[in-house]
Amino acid sequence: MPYLTKEKVSSIFAQHGGKATNTGSIEGQIALLTERINSISLHLQQNKKDFSTHRGLMTMVGQRKRLLNYLSKHNLQGYRALIEKLGIRK
Repeated sequence: MPYLTKEKVSSIFAQHGGKATNTGSIEGQIALLTERINSISLHLQQNKKDFSTHRGLMTMVGQRKRLLNYLSKHNLQGYRALIEKLGIRK
């Protein structure tokens, strides 16, 4: 399972969080979680009996949901732009 490199993580935060060093931005955290969720989903399609990874995936999905709820309450326009950009919540 390929992990995210430092360059990939900094590019995600630069693209969604404003700067590469702004790792605390909600938008950047959601984008990073989405990237990790997508890669783990591909892993689980090939390894259907990997239950510990499935549990970790469900934890990440719950964390992303909590962050999206926070963003929707505090910045509705940013929330709508982010879900459109990431292609989630169809």
